[in-house]
Amino acid sequence: MPLEDFLFYFQIGWSHMVSFDALDHQLFILSLIAIYTLSDIKKIIILVTAFTIGHSITLVLSVIDVFRLQSNWVEFLIPCTIVITALSNITKIKYRTNLTTIKYFLAMGFGLIHGMGFANTIRMILAKDQIIGWGLLGFNIGLEIGQLFFVAFLLFFTTLALKYFKVKKSNWVLFISVAIFSLSLQMAIKRIPLN
Repeated sequence: MPLEDFLFYFQIGWSHMVSFDALDHQLFILSLIAIYTLSDIKKIIILVTAFTIGHSITLVLSVIDVFRLQSNWVEFLIPCTIVITALSNITKIKYRTNLTTIKYFLAMGFGLIHGMGFANTIRMILAKDQIIGWGLLGFNIGLEIGQLFFVAFLLFFTTLALKYFKVKKSNWVLFISVAIFSLSLQMAIKRIPLN
């Protein structure tokens, strides 16, 4: 049944973002939006959706066997995208939030890499008699809603820190970005493909 397939994969997409096993995905979203506040919500939604579009494209291409990359390289490249994003936050003197088209494409490009990371799992779960479109649609919508839920959670804490605890925005962004950079660099080093 298409609706059952949709709901099943919606739950998988949701869990892919909000579970404790989703640390690399959560770190990437956090690094992506670290410089923004609640007043930038429209920009954040567009940026996160650009990431989901890239994620979806590669996921579809990988699942239907148009494109595949060795999983050890994918697992290495994912934390590398987080390192680069966090580093870009750290190296900016002023945390400007005006988005350029380049940032959208960068988010989409990194989404392409992240999409390959989950393709093997989806490929194994998909039953041969299932309509692949319903499963992928459900997964991607679940993922997007999970990301937006996570973004709302992060913006809540950002608002608390900046508005109520009077933390300077530059200090907040630096603290968050250095922490993400450190964690993701460790992940990348541990995942360096040795063969």
